[in-house]
Amino acid sequence: MTDHEDLEPVQIPIENWIDLHTFSPKEIPSLLEDYLLECQKKGFREVRIIHGKGRGVQMRIVQSFLAKSPRVESFEPAPPEAGGWGATLAYLRPLTASQS
Repeated sequence: MTDHEDLEPVQIPIENWIDLHTFSPKEIPSLLEDYLLECQKKGFREVRIIHGKGRGVQMRIVQSFLAKSPRVESFEPAPPEAGGWGATLAYLRPLTASQS
């Protein structure tokens, strides 16, 4: 048995923002799917996704995911005071029974 097998999953509080800096690009789509569902369950209609400025790799992944997600009504770059082009604001649809 390895040390990580007996660890309990960590519960992370869901807020109306998420910082993706610590996640790899391949983790982002599944992470966002789970995150947006939990945000809908909490009744959030607007969330801020912080992807960083860098070369724009994470931003493109985030925005591509948001464009295809049935949970998202629309999205736009965050205003300068909320991260500018280093973050994206997503506007969520209300949760329906078929989405949960």
